[in-house]
Amino acid sequence: MGDTAGFDTSDNRKGFGLALASSVFIGSSFIIKKKGLKRAAADGVRAGSGGYSYLYEPLWWVGMMTMIVGEIANFAAYAFAPAILVTPLGALSIIVSATLAHFVLKEKLHVLGMLGCLLCIVGSITIVLHAPGERVMTSVTEIWDAATQPGFMLYALCVLSLVMMLKIHFVPQYGNTHVMVYIGICSLVGSLSVMSVKALGIALKLTFQGQNQLIYVQSWIFAIFVAVCVVTQMNYLNKALDTFNTAIVSPVYYVMFTALTILASVIMFKDWDGQTPSTIVTELCGFITILSGTFLLHVTKDLGDNALDSGMSKLAFAKFLPRKALI
Repeated sequence: MGDTAGFDTSDNRKGFGLALASSVFIGSSFIIKKKGLKRAAADGVRAGSGGYSYLYEPLWWVGMMTMIVGEIANFAAYAFAPAILVTPLGALSIIVSATLAHFVLKEKLHVLGMLGCLLCIVGSITIVLHAPGERVMTSVTEIWDAATQPGFMLYALCVLSLVMMLKIHFVPQYGNTHVMVYIGICSLVGSLSVMSVKALGIALKLTFQGQNQLIYVQSWIFAIFVAVCVVTQMNYLNKALDTFNTAIVSPVYYVMFTALTILASVIMFKDWDGQTPSTIVTELCGFITILSGTFLLHVTKDLGDNALDSGMSKLAFAKFLPRKALI
């Protein structure tokens, strides 16, 4: 990751370490919250059915606090490194979440699911190794200019329109049967949330360095937008976790959130400026590798042990058997 004009790679290591810690906390929080949601559902209305009894469940709050710690680390990571580096490291949260779900929640993770997790990690490493340095920002007003440029304003308008369409039309009909509905809302809102988090994080970093950015109204606008987005994300993420398998919610959310966040960051912060076409293609290949891993996790989620073992055994011995024996 070489230096380019307008970019600084000196803080990337700090962002990298914070992002790793964040993924561990967030991955664990999925499992703790899921346990809390299950306990709450036994005594009240499920979150997937519109209930909020989980708010009275201590274990759910433990999971929420764990997630908050992870999000704080993630917040700090965005202040030091570009979204293209920080966001893909969320793949580690898939490994943590899927592994804990396997042992704690007894949600079976098959060998192909394990391979899917490995592909997610390989893809993330590929992206991280080719990530650009952080774009140098000297004030929150400069970030505001980036957020109000026509390209990003068009993206934000499209995102808000899609969220409203999903919420009004698709949630009532398909929310409890199609995981993409709840996760789609979380991911779309999340991409805007990350841009605001990054803006606020940079403003606070500059403030701690002696350049007070809290005197600008733009800093407070970003803070309010972060709060609104986070509340929306948490609401629909809780619905998704209560309705669908955790080993599926985590990777699908990760892939959609990562793709949209990288797109938003490229539009707003011009992360790919100064990078060669081959480097950009390598980053895209890394993301495709992550998509492949998520696909494996998805297609194996409903396979029983016998069906999967039988299928793999047939593949293993296929080359030693006559063709008719396989019919």
